[in-house]
Amino acid sequence: MSPQHVIDGFIKDFVQDLHNGSAAIFAGAGMSKSSGYVDWPELLRDIAHELGLDVAKEHDLISLAQFHVNNKRTADGLAKKILREFSEQAEPSEVHDIVARLPIYSFWTTNYDTLIEDALRRAYRVPDVKSQVDQLTLSKPKRDAIVYKMHGDVHMAQNAILYKEQYERYYVTHAPFITALSGDLVSKTFLFIGFSFTDPNLDYVLSRLHGGATRRTHYCFMREAQREVGDDDELFRYKIRKQELRIEDLKRFGIQTLLIDNYSDINHILRRIDGLYRKRTVFFSGSAEEYGDWARQDAQNFIHAVAASCVRANCRVINGFGWGVGSAVINGALEAIYGDPQKYSEAQLIVRPFPQHGDNLKDLWEQYRQRMISLAGIALFFFGNKREGDKVINANGVRREFEIALEHHLLPIPVAATGFMAQELWNEISANPDEFYGEYKWVAPMVQKLLDRRTPPQDMVKTITDIIKQLNR
Repeated sequence: MSPQHVIDGFIKDFVQDLHNGSAAIFAGAGMSKSSGYVDWPELLRDIAHELGLDVAKEHDLISLAQFHVNNKRTADGLAKKILREFSEQAEPSEVHDIVARLPIYSFWTTNYDTLIEDALRRAYRVPDVKSQVDQLTLSKPKRDAIVYKMHGDVHMAQNAILYKEQYERYYVTHAPFITALSGDLVSKTFLFIGFSFTDPNLDYVLSRLHGGATRRTHYCFMREAQREVGDDDELFRYKIRKQELRIEDLKRFGIQTLLIDNYSDINHILRRIDGLYRKRTVFFSGSAEEYGDWARQDAQNFIHAVAASCVRANCRVINGFGWGVGSAVINGALEAIYGDPQKYSEAQLIVRPFPQHGDNLKDLWEQYRQRMISLAGIALFFFGNKREGDKVINANGVRREFEIALEHHLLPIPVAATGFMAQELWNEISANPDEFYGEYKWVAPMVQKLLDRRTPPQDMVKTITDIIKQLNR
C-alpha cells in the first residue's frame, strides 16, 4: 500500500476515533521545536561542551545528562537550563491549535513547555495539567482536557526527569503515571507527533507501550529518508534500509508509521482531519420576523424536519436560537434524539442563545458567533430578516454569520426558497460557485434545487440530507 493510501486510511479512522471520543495525542520535542523551542541536542549542547564532549557525536543524551550530574554532584545546572530555555514565551503552532480544538481529552508529552495547555486555553478549553504524581489524584473543576507531562514542567524544573538515574527509577517514583498511560493506551488511539525517533525519551516511551497487553493500533509521523547534499547512492540506500527497519520495529509496539515528505505535511494532514471532523457539525443560521411566501407553521415544520434529519444522519446541530427559527431547530433535533435515545445523544444538539444584556453587546455577539461557527463544517441559512422600525429588512446578523462561516472554511448552503438573506446569499454564490465550493463542485447543482419555493418541503429536506451524507462519506 502506498504511503498516501496509508495516510488516507489513517485520516478516516482517526476522525471516527474523534467522534467516538477515543483519540489521544503524544507530543514529542519536535512539536515544540516548530514554535521555536530547543530540542534535546540543543538543550545539552553547552553542557556537553563543559564535559569536553561534542553533542553532535553523542546518541545517548540521557547518559550525557547523567555525566553532567555526576560531574557537578547536582542537577541544579540542568534545572536552570530548562528554566532558562523554556520560560521564554512562545506562541503555539498551527499543529497545537488544531489538536486543541479537536475533541481530544488526553494529551501526553515528554516536553517541559506549556504550549499544549496554552493552545487549549486559546480554544476556550479548561486543561488539567498533571506533571507531578500528587496531582493525579486531584481533578480540576470544569476540566475538558488532561495534559499529562510525564517528565515534568518548566514551572517546577527542579522536579523534572532529566538524567539516566531518574529514568531508571521512574517505575518506582512515577508508577501512577505508568498506570494512567497504560490505561489510555488500551482505550485510546494515540497519534505521536514530533518524535524524531532519535529522541532520548523514545526508548523509554516505547518500553511503556511494549509493557501493555493491548494490540490497539497507534500512529506516528516520520519524515521519509532524505538524500542530503553529498550523499552517494550507497549512503542513501543505507538510510532507506535503516528507516525500513525502524518502521518494522515500531510495529512491535502497535505503532503504524505515516511517512511524510516534509514536516509541513503534518499541518496539511491535521487540517484534513479537522475539516472532516467538523463536517459532521451543522450550523443553523437564520432569523424570521416574517416568512414571505411561507405560512409560519409550514416554515417551522420545514426547519424542524431539517434539524431532525441532521441528527438522524449522525450529525451534531448547533444553533444560536435565531428569532423565529431557533425553536424549530431545537424541537426538531430533540424529537430525533428522544425518538431513539439508544442511537442518538443529547450531545448532538448544541444551543448557544445570544446574550441580550450587557455592555458592548456588538463585540460580545461577534465573539459568540466566532466561537459557535468555528465548531461546525457546514452552515445552513434560512430566511434571514428582521424588523427595523416599521420595515422588515434582510438581517445583517445572518450576513455576518455567512462571512464568519467562510473565514472558518465552512461549506455554505443557503436555502434560497426561504427568501430574504438566504436568497441574497445564494445569488452571490451562484455567480461564482467554484469560489465557494472548491473541490465540492457537485454541491452547487444540489443547492440549486433549494431555489424554487414550489419544491415540496420534504424534497428539500432530502436534498439537504443527501448533501450532508455525501460530504461525510
